[in-house]
Amino acid sequence: MLVSMKRISFLLLALFVPALIFAEDQAIRVAVFKGEGVGPSYKQLIESLEQEKKTFQASRITTAEILEGKLANIDVIVHPGGSGGGQGRNLGEKGREEVRKFVREGGGYLGVCAGAYLATNDYSWSLNLIDAKVVDRKHWARGKGDVEVQLSPEGAKLFQSKGEKMTIYYGQGPLLGRREWDDPNIPDYESLAIYASEIAEKGAPQGVMIGTSAAVRCQYGDGRVFVFSPHPEMTEGKERLIPIVVRWAAGVRNKE
Repeated sequence: MLVSMKRISFLLLALFVPALIFAEDQAIRVAVFKGEGVGPSYKQLIESLEQEKKTFQASRITTAEILEGKLANIDVIVHPGGSGGGQGRNLGEKGREEVRKFVREGGGYLGVCAGAYLATNDYSWSLNLIDAKVVDRKHWARGKGDVEVQLSPEGAKLFQSKGEKMTIYYGQGPLLGRREWDDPNIPDYESLAIYASEIAEKGAPQGVMIGTSAAVRCQYGDGRVFVFSPHPEMTEGKERLIPIVVRWAAGVRNKE
């Protein structure tokens, strides 16, 4: 008995559509770094993702697990607040290279505060994911408190912000600036938010923080990198920014 082309098309569609639906329903696998240099704010990061349990599958990952190759099982790695140097040294040279390889091959990276320090190419323990220097390294411990950031048009669009400014809690994150020279091996970044107000305590000079970058992103190989200098996960009403940027960071693997 002959089968019409219409019937064949219907059968093929029936076979493949469930698979496509299953793929779209897969949660984004996010691993938050666990180890030396990680501060307590990692809890708020995980909580912000667990608000959307159908979208995100959050877990922790150690340096030992990274060296065992377990980054292959995730879509986005998150380095939270705490100490960038502590996390970088905990990873070690081999661990840092594994993270770079993961992003280079299509994985996503989110760094918040300490994780932003870690993403730069300004320290011996850096991941070298973005071509950025830390402005006024001497006064990194310049204080804590709410600051105002000015969003770029792309930043306002990504963050789904109706206004051009927003207030975010700052906890001594890096003041990101472009290098006076370009490293051809490390990608330039796009600045999505700059500091519009400042904290200048503990001997830090005034007038330095304003205009430096508070949120940046770039492409690294086939993957994506996003870093926040301040802490949206510790700011009431701004926790929602974490899921937004994790979706963006996972976009390569999720075909966005």
